[in-house]
Amino acid sequence: MDRGVTERTAEAAAWEPLSFGGVPLQARLAAALPELTSAVLARLVARVPVYGTLPTEQLGSETRRVIEQGIRTFLAILRSGELPGEERLQVLRQSAAKRAEEGVPVEAVIRAYHVGAQECLARMLSHAGPGDMAAVQETALLVLRFVEQMTATVVEGYVAVRHATAGEEQLVRQGVLTALLDGGDVRAGARDRGFELPPCYLVLALGIGLHPDESADGVSPVIATKRKLRRLRVELERHTDGAVLSSLGPDGGIALVPHRVGPGEVGPGDWQRLSGVVSHMSRVAGVEIRAGATAAAPEGVRDAARLAQDIRRVATASGRGPGLHLLSEVLLEYQLMQPGPARDALADLMRPLEGRPELLGTLRVFLQSGLSRQLTAERLRIHPNTVDYRLRRAAEATGLDATSGSDVVRVRAALSAHDARASCPAGTV
Repeated sequence: MDRGVTERTAEAAAWEPLSFGGVPLQARLAAALPELTSAVLARLVARVPVYGTLPTEQLGSETRRVIEQGIRTFLAILRSGELPGEERLQVLRQSAAKRAEEGVPVEAVIRAYHVGAQECLARMLSHAGPGDMAAVQETALLVLRFVEQMTATVVEGYVAVRHATAGEEQLVRQGVLTALLDGGDVRAGARDRGFELPPCYLVLALGIGLHPDESADGVSPVIATKRKLRRLRVELERHTDGAVLSSLGPDGGIALVPHRVGPGEVGPGDWQRLSGVVSHMSRVAGVEIRAGATAAAPEGVRDAARLAQDIRRVATASGRGPGLHLLSEVLLEYQLMQPGPARDALADLMRPLEGRPELLGTLRVFLQSGLSRQLTAERLRIHPNTVDYRLRRAAEATGLDATSGSDVVRVRAALSAHDARASCPAGTV
């Protein structure tokens, strides 16, 4: 006779309760219910660390009651041969939902049911004799099917709550981010949302490059973009403390990283660590990232975000590579980005080189290479003599010799002003 756990029809053979040594298993477990419940509770505390941190009152009341309900559910299966119906499953979902609300990890909740099943199985098998092999096999199968259903039900109840909670948390974060970027009474807005603001935010303006998958044949660019942004958010959250607030699109956006001290106390070590985080994000996501960064108290985030965006744009326009960039690195270029007659006059010094990108490019790389002809040649993959020739032609055209100490500052300023005007023709940073 097939004693597998199925939904039996009226025509199916009647269920014969399993027994060891002639005694039905449900009778053995029912008689030992209080003792068995205590044993499962003790094993749970010993095997699943998070349960050992629960208050004694909760362990002795609610947790014990849930364990007993689980055992009674299994007793019903032993009597009928049928898995629990919707009414019993709903009780399990509600219990899992409570654990989700309490912040108990889902793996701990699932392990709790496995621990209970193992204890019950061990109790039953202790009564099995040589002639009970067929019943032992059916009992093991019964337990496995019960655990399978319990796992699916618990995950369903747990995930439903976590999704709802995550959605609410995301709405709160986005609301706080919007308030910070808009300015005004940001602390009151955060307080109304139940959100605690840190002493300071490290404000990142991110420029995100294109991932190869976003333009690959046969790959959905929408999915590739979402995957890229998910990886960036996950890595940023993983390597920073506190609630990161971010608004990222395919090309970039703003991220606010909470910091434990005020903006005046942010030091080189803090920026170095954040630079490492940005580099890690770039590697994991497989994209180039240029980030302008500054620090501000919550009340100053709006202006800090604009400054960080300006720093990123200046770094990009002046040929800086991927990575984290601070105002201190681009002070000259930033100042020359500001519109005015001085900037335009400096930019005009490079006008003779317009239409000669090889001369402009060589001049720019020469300055970025510390005035080293050899390094410039290596970076441009040309002969050093070609570097000399181009620098000489640029000097003849502009009257400024980049190899002369007296002209280097003016060349650097003129080239920065030229790049600034080219990238911001409307006269704004």
